[in-house]
Amino acid sequence: MFYNLIASSEAGHRITVWIEYAALAIEVLAVVIIVVAIFASVARYFFYTATRPRIESEDRYSQLKASLAGTLLLGLEILVAADIVRTVALEATLQSVAVLGLLVLVRTFLSWALVVEIEGRWPWQPRREG
Repeated sequence: MFYNLIASSEAGHRITVWIEYAALAIEVLAVVIIVVAIFASVARYFFYTATRPRIESEDRYSQLKASLAGTLLLGLEILVAADIVRTVALEATLQSVAVLGLLVLVRTFLSWALVVEIEGRWPWQPRREG
């Protein structure tokens, strides 16, 4: 609807192109954040392994998992934002909204699974002390 409204003019066409570029830039940002944070987390893991051997390896591994999972959560949230921008501004058809809903559902499930992995408990279980 919005797309049809503004795409009929030359200025409107330029706006839709810029919206597409914005969505693409948001997706690239998410990928860059994920890749850089993964390398930083793994580098920190190896640095702590080399410089702090007294810390138990299980603690270091748990920190690595939590860091990676947090990075993936942030990346997934940013990717959902890019999908929303693209769908709402450019492709507001019933099919594209259904695809967006499915993507958000899958990414929400992945986010929930990552939170379970980070916290080490199901949401209905009480928090562990310590």
